[in-house]
Amino acid sequence: MTSNQENFKNEFIHFALDAKVLAFGEFKTKAGRLSPYFFNAGGFNDGALLKALGEFYAKALINSGLEFDMLFGPAYKGITLAATTAVALASMGKSVPFCFNRKEAKDHGEGGSLVGAPLKGRVVIIDDVISAGTSVRESVDIIRQAGATPSAVLIALDRMERSGTAAEIGDSSAVQNVEKEFGMPVVSIANLASLMSFLESSQSADLQKHLPAVKAYRDQYGI
Repeated sequence: MTSNQENFKNEFIHFALDAKVLAFGEFKTKAGRLSPYFFNAGGFNDGALLKALGEFYAKALINSGLEFDMLFGPAYKGITLAATTAVALASMGKSVPFCFNRKEAKDHGEGGSLVGAPLKGRVVIIDDVISAGTSVRESVDIIRQAGATPSAVLIALDRMERSGTAAEIGDSSAVQNVEKEFGMPVVSIANLASLMSFLESSQSADLQKHLPAVKAYRDQYGI
C-alpha cells in the first residue's frame, strides 16, 4: 500500500470515528460473534457528513482505476450512498447516471421497482458493507435482468473476516465470496487491516487500548 492510500484510509477511519459511525466496545454481529468494533453507515445522517462520505466513495472509486458507466444503490442504505457518490463524482468532473430500486414495485405513476436512470453499461453497486452478500446478489439479478453488466461493488468498510457463524467459521470472507461468485472486484474505502494500522499508529491511549481486542478478533476470524 502506498503512503497516499494509507493516508486516505486513515482519513476515512478518523472521519468515521468523529461521526461516531465507528465505535469500539462489545457488539454482537449478525453472525452471532462478539465484535470489538461496530460500523454503522446510517450514522452519516446530516448534510455535511453525507457530503464528505460521498467524496470518500467517489475518490475510492476513481483511485481503483475501474471503468464504469453508472451507479446502482440497493434499497435502502444504498440509495443515499449512490446519490451522494454521484454528486461527488460530478464535482470531480465525472458526471454519471445513477439508479436505485424500491423494496415494493409501484403500480401507479411511472410504476416498476427501479427509480432513476435506465440500467445500462458497466454498473457499480454501492453499499455500506457486505455481510451475507444478499444485497449484492439481489442487485446483480436486477442489473442483469435489465441487460446491463454488474462490474464492481463499492463499500465503505471490508471487515476482512471469514463468513459463517460464531460456531461454524467459513474459509473465506463475504467479500471474497462475492468476488468469486460474480467475478467482479469489491472496492472498499477502508478495511480491518487499515483499522488496525490506524490504532497502532494512534497517539491516543484511549484508542490504543482497543488494539488487543481487535487483534484477538482478527486472529480468530480474520482472513
